[in-house]
Amino acid sequence: MRKVIVKNKADKRKNLHKKIRAKVSGTEEAPRLAVFKSNRFIYAQIINDDSGKVLASASDLKTYLNSKINKVESAKKVGLELAENAKKVKIKKVVFDRGGFPYRGRVKALAEGAREGGLEF
Repeated sequence: MRKVIVKNKADKRKNLHKKIRAKVSGTEEAPRLAVFKSNRFIYAQIINDDSGKVLASASDLKTYLNSKINKVESAKKVGLELAENAKKVKIKKVVFDRGGFPYRGRVKALAEGAREGGLEF
């Protein structure tokens, strides 16, 4: 096996995401909830990997400029919004793909918001 040299934090996250994606795949019964976060925003998509289609999505791009809440609270709202969008397309069960990010802070808040909204992991 070839040794992977990690140069920086972003490369480390990408390598970890590859390991996660090797094990996690979305199907029609349980699509994948994929999370991506940048320094400002957080994005979430529900993806059916069998057909390669995005079934539902949410982000805090629109609410960021107008709101005074912090990033963690904003991530929780994104999770709730994503759960509402998933209900519209009749999705209840998903598999969680944290995208190589640690499960804490904004990623955890998004997951908790999605669970409160009615999604099952």
